[in-house]
This record gives sequence, structure tokens and C-alpha cells, in this order.
Amino acid sequence: MLLEKTGEIVTKRGYRIANLDTTIVAQQPKLAPYIEAMTRNIAETLKIDRDQVNVKAGTTERLGFAGREEGIAAYAVVLIQAK
Repeated sequence: MLLEKTGEIVTKRGYRIANLDTTIVAQQPKLAPYIEAMTRNIAETLKIDRDQVNVKAGTTERLGFAGREEGIAAYAVVLIQAK
């Protein structure tokens, strides 16, 4: 719901999402089997092409809270352009 609302705000303000790059940091679970589904779901939610979305996953090699399996971190960089 947060992603959908954010996409609506961007569109209403006269912008479009050019591309989106995300990184998910988690020791467990292994996310490789889910990357394609996550990419598809993000693209559908934002009403953009799948080619505009990049999702990748990694670990911190057991360092920090994510490495100790106390949580998961996510980072996103989005390029928006005026319509």
C-alpha cells in the first residue's frame, strides 16, 4: 500500500518513474527464488515496465543486525522525470 500511494503521489505531481533500483540485505531467507516475482509485483504496483525495475539481494557476511538475522534492510534509488 505504501508503494502504491507513493507512485500515485509521484504521478499526481507531474512526474514519472524512469527506473527503480532496490537492494534487499538479509542473511536469511535466500531471496534469489523470489527476485522475479518481486520485480513483477513492484512494476505492476507502480504501473511501469518490468525493465524499469531492478531488484537484487545480498548479505552482510554475518555482520550487523542483518547478518545476525535480527532483521532485514532494504535500500531503493528511484529516478523520476518530469512528464
